[in-house]
Amino acid sequence: MKVTKFELFFVAHRWLFLKIETDEGITGWGEPVLEGKALTVAAAVDELMDHVIGRDPMQIERLWQRMMKGGFYRGGNILNSAIAGIDQALWDIAGKKLGVPVHQLLGGHVRDRVRIYGHIGGGGVKEAYQHNALETDIGALIESADIQMERGLTALKWAPSEGLEHIDSAETMKNIVKRVEAVRAHVGDKIDLCLDFHGRFSLAMARRIFPLLEPLNLMFIEEPVLPEYTEHFDLIVRSTSTPIATGERLFSRQEFANVLRSGIAVAQPDVSHAGGISETRRIAAMAETYNVDIAPHCPLGPIALASCLQVDFATPNFQIQEQILGLGHGNNGSLMKYLVDYSPLEAKHGYIELMTKPGLGIDVDEAAVREAAEVGHRWRGPEWVHRDGSLAEW
Repeated sequence: MKVTKFELFFVAHRWLFLKIETDEGITGWGEPVLEGKALTVAAAVDELMDHVIGRDPMQIERLWQRMMKGGFYRGGNILNSAIAGIDQALWDIAGKKLGVPVHQLLGGHVRDRVRIYGHIGGGGVKEAYQHNALETDIGALIESADIQMERGLTALKWAPSEGLEHIDSAETMKNIVKRVEAVRAHVGDKIDLCLDFHGRFSLAMARRIFPLLEPLNLMFIEEPVLPEYTEHFDLIVRSTSTPIATGERLFSRQEFANVLRSGIAVAQPDVSHAGGISETRRIAAMAETYNVDIAPHCPLGPIALASCLQVDFATPNFQIQEQILGLGHGNNGSLMKYLVDYSPLEAKHGYIELMTKPGLGIDVDEAAVREAAEVGHRWRGPEWVHRDGSLAEW
């Protein structure tokens, strides 16, 4: 079997889908994208496919090594994201060729279902926290939490702050805590809560807020500081009893090495950024040696999520899976239109049952993808500023 051609599709609001075809009529799909840099990643995919066209797609590791290491210059978020999507599509082809799901090729499933969590409102729009009354913020969080719980989800995550100053005010600190307290009081202790700091906290601010949040028994706090400061993660971990998670902006085993040694509880590689299924699987195995679970980052589309799930089913030290597709019981929203059949992603009671279809376990609706690609997108992240007009972290 040989790879014959590929196509890329820009799908709103910020996705990039890749289709790889073979001379045996078997097609593989991947999602090679870095949010806000889809066009750049697409160019990288185009160049990297020079190493794949005309080759045997079943030689996944051989092709991965050539793409990752054979160009002299290596690594980084763009190249690793491009390789990630190609890698996903190759695993999809291999599974379909052999008639088995990808998790079978990774050693077989170690669990029968995968737990997912949902996002709730708050922290996504800086102006909302700046101009709305605290009661309005809390009302939106609770309303969103109710929607997710009605879908059967038992774990929720959100960003509890706006863009923060390096050392912010007492009022800002107290409002963050009040938001979390309100949600905890509303949902009770049977629902797990996770906070995404999104790198908005300085090392100093993170250490100030941690003690105030500890009584709320969070599942984890995600990315408390920017990835540039991973060498200082031991300071973060030692300053709180709350489990710490990070990794969505780390792209290889080498970049995870220091944070795994720091004592984090949860590693969050992104299967569309960190070298695909191949490298994410290796990151997970490395994390296991440090008693660290993985909770793959996935604020992307159904192909990326399906790739994550294949890893999740076969990974002993998996904890929980992120998704933004509105999954749960009755997941028939607009984001499902890119699948012929969305039932494999049905998540009654907050769990996706073992996926058994060959490859990534989903059937992409190519007609819907092509229609969306006629519109395309040029998505960019919001631009936030501090009170003095300088750049603030989104």
